Amino acid sequence: MEKQQLLNTYISNVTMEETILSIENMIHDGGRHYIVAVNVDVMMKIEKDSYLKEITDNADMVLVDGKPLVWIAKWHGHPVTAKISGSDLVPVLCSRAAERGYTVFILGGKEGIAALAKERLEERLPNIRIVGIYAPPLGFEQNERELQKINHLISAVHPDLLIACFGCPKQEKWIYENYHKYDAKVSICAGATVDFLAGNVRRAPEWMSEHGLEWLYRFFQEPRRMFRRYFVEDVQIVRLIWKYRK
Repeated sequence: MEKQQLLNTYISNVTMEETILSIENMIHDGGRHYIVAVNVDVMMKIEKDSYLKEITDNADMVLVDGKPLVWIAKWHGHPVTAKISGSDLVPVLCSRAAERGYTVFILGGKEGIAALAKERLEERLPNIRIVGIYAPPLGFEQNERELQKINHLISAVHPDLLIACFGCPKQEKWIYENYHKYDAKVSICAGATVDFLAGNVRRAPEWMSEHGLEWLYRFFQEPRRMFRRYFVEDVQIVRLIWKYRK
């Protein structure tokens, strides 16, 4: 799938339905694939982390997560069709998986959260086939034995869809370094999606999301954790808008 430039990386200009159809094609083509989503925070990380840029540039699909990036793309004369975050995509994808019989593995979240997400999904979608869940311990990415365990757990059930929820850049780096070592057809970087699926964290109301205010909702939920991200790091996006103008 062709991509178009957006600031310091390249994104897939797709609708939700085009995204779902592309993922279905990946499931059936016999290869192994991974999908990432970029928002303002990810763009700022990419600017400082050449390895994360490599990972993003090589992804099979790069989705635009956040209205600010939609607005920036329009200002730069290359509009994108839709905002599609992992937390937008995964529930729709799970519905399609339940219809088509695709299998799902949920990886990440604190202890018990993935199990709760599985329970809630099975209540909503009785036909969904969630073949595995696992919450790795803190620091798992530095533990070779734990990495091997995760790869074995996934390969044992060879899911069509792996939903990885560690946050950026941990999930992107883990997938990039391991997706050829475990047997899953499509791996999706999904951030806080497992918390939303479990219901222990509430998403912003749709009107806030559509008006680019989802970040404000998250800040009010976790002001201490989110202050630096939103008010120190992400405001520097203005510099990138100027740097990558054409």
